[in-house]
Amino acid sequence: MPDKKNRKETAAPKKGEKTRSTVRKPSIKKSAPEIILTQETQQGWGKHDTAVGLGASPSSLDELVRAVRIKEPSRRIGRGLGRAYGDAAMNDGGVAIRFNRLDRAVSFDPETGLLVAEAGMTLAAILRMCVPQGWFLPVTPGTAHPSLGGSVACDVHGKNHHNAGTIGSHVKWIDLVIADGDVVRCSPKRNKALFNATIGGMGLTGLIYRVALQMHKIETSFIVEEANRVGSLPEMMERLTVSDATHPYTVSWVDGVSPGPSLGRGHVLLGRHASLGELKDRQRNCPLAPASEGAIPVPFTPPLSLVNNLTVRMFNALQYHRAPARVRTHTIPFRPYFYPLDIATNWNRLYGTRGFYQYQYVVPFEDGEVIVRETLSRLQKEAKLPSLIVLKRFGDEGEGYLSFPKPGWVIAIDIPISDGLDSILNEFDAMVAMTGGRVYLVKDARMSPETFRRMYPRFGEWLKVKNEVDPKWTFSSNLSRRLKMEEGV
Repeated sequence: MPDKKNRKETAAPKKGEKTRSTVRKPSIKKSAPEIILTQETQQGWGKHDTAVGLGASPSSLDELVRAVRIKEPSRRIGRGLGRAYGDAAMNDGGVAIRFNRLDRAVSFDPETGLLVAEAGMTLAAILRMCVPQGWFLPVTPGTAHPSLGGSVACDVHGKNHHNAGTIGSHVKWIDLVIADGDVVRCSPKRNKALFNATIGGMGLTGLIYRVALQMHKIETSFIVEEANRVGSLPEMMERLTVSDATHPYTVSWVDGVSPGPSLGRGHVLLGRHASLGELKDRQRNCPLAPASEGAIPVPFTPPLSLVNNLTVRMFNALQYHRAPARVRTHTIPFRPYFYPLDIATNWNRLYGTRGFYQYQYVVPFEDGEVIVRETLSRLQKEAKLPSLIVLKRFGDEGEGYLSFPKPGWVIAIDIPISDGLDSILNEFDAMVAMTGGRVYLVKDARMSPETFRRMYPRFGEWLKVKNEVDPKWTFSSNLSRRLKMEEGV
């Protein structure tokens, strides 16, 4: 192994040679104060489970390393802003290391669009800094509030997966604090196996400290949106399939209430970045405006869910008729297109104390219509009406060993938790796994260990890397323990 004193990436290893290039081996002074651990409760964004553990909020690399090196409790996991829907960033009885104070941009080159930032920097903060300089996120999920490190750990996807892949496809390198406290740089060319295990690895290979991300060049911050409503699931799937070749961003909203021939009706929302010449006069005055981030607060969690079959039926009926019957093209700010739910803060509180699941799966294209139709029909039959459904298409599978996307139809379904829902979703798990599909780990809170192994065939490759860099399983979460990942393939 090469010398691990302060150095950047070393020359490529010889064939068969194992190497781990350490960017920095922090020297912790004996007189340095101990990391402050505070008792805390943790929830995922779905608010359906609670963990009790300790929390730490380091503000520097040295403090981050000290947080990794504490002896008790022995289990720890990184936690960004708590936007994982399930239990991926929960650590019952262990330590959650928060990144709210490690949220700074290290550098940004406005000529090349290369951003280097600490893992706690939010996607919203990145947009505020980069959009006015003519650069946009290469991939973004449906909210701007996650941290950069959390987005990489989950290998998030967006409306452009069919042509841009996941966010991991645009990461140039990661500085990772591993279990022994070393800071290791990994990239698609250096420490590649560790890179592939960390992208989509749910924070279990170490703590992502810094990320180098290649941003996407834009001429304006506006989106040309083509919107129209469609009357059935086959019509929607046909429209999305054709649009893959013509639009960089494609997505649809699905009415989960309408039955029979109109099952799966909804809106198709296609988008692309607007050129300067396409802007209206007022928009041209500020073509790279970062757009308003104003949001309506949801101040408290009601004892009962405000999202129920009655309100869902009302919302879906109104929502369906909002979009025009024929294609309407207009130019809008980017936030309403990419982040419609960010119009409200803490909107997850609307589901009451029981919370909700976001059930998201991908199935091969050839099975898509049958599986999606069966999913929607069964939820209607059981009176478990979804509050929100989004459907789109995935492109090629990425390099991350535990990354979610693969070619096929992907659907995300928000469902208020009620009695009997878990057993229905277990049946859906089996149906999805039978087709070779999978459920998204960052949204999951209930999958079985056996189902996980069926859905993620590269788990063995991931596990080999995990056991090399963290043989004692210092990094562990409620998710990893629920799926019994330490027990092996």
